[in-house]
Amino acid sequence: MTSWCTTRLGTRRSGIACVVGLLLGVSACSDSSPQQNRTPAAVVESSRGSAAHDQLQSTAPLAELRGPNGLNLTITSAMRDAAGYLTVRGNLTNRQSEVGVVPAELRGHDLDVLRTGPSLAGATLVDFARSKRYYVLRDTEGLPLTTTGLTTLKAGESARVFMQFPAPPASTRTVGIQLPLFDTADIAISG
Repeated sequence: MTSWCTTRLGTRRSGIACVVGLLLGVSACSDSSPQQNRTPAAVVESSRGSAAHDQLQSTAPLAELRGPNGLNLTITSAMRDAAGYLTVRGNLTNRQSEVGVVPAELRGHDLDVLRTGPSLAGATLVDFARSKRYYVLRDTEGLPLTTTGLTTLKAGESARVFMQFPAPPASTRTVGIQLPLFDTADIAISG
């Protein structure tokens, strides 16, 4: 730092002043206030996902679906995007005091999806006004566009989950969400 300050400001005296200024700045930032232990916003955002999703998660959930053996699915957002997709996000929580097994039935019964392993591919959205059901989308290799790999959850553990569907028409503002073995609930679409 001293060499940068010296060459930049041209004299040794200003180099010393620069070092003293840097030290004062560092000491001013290292007080023992409660703010000192907070994680920078950029780090928090990258570790938790998009800011919009986190903001939605901090508000009241859209729905809570009770499942078998103490499993609950809390829906935190249902966002429509410009590309014609609807992404439903939430948290799958084990409310038992012991390890909970995520049921295999959640992946549905489609043979192509069965080969992908544990997933939430059995979820569907229902537009009751139009009597239309929407299934979880798949990529070009037949893999479901949803959380995969969930087999167990420790006692009290939550896992973030998502499911992506074709978006219903823009006039549809509420849909039913169904997941095998879980309650059904209505959720409001945003976006």
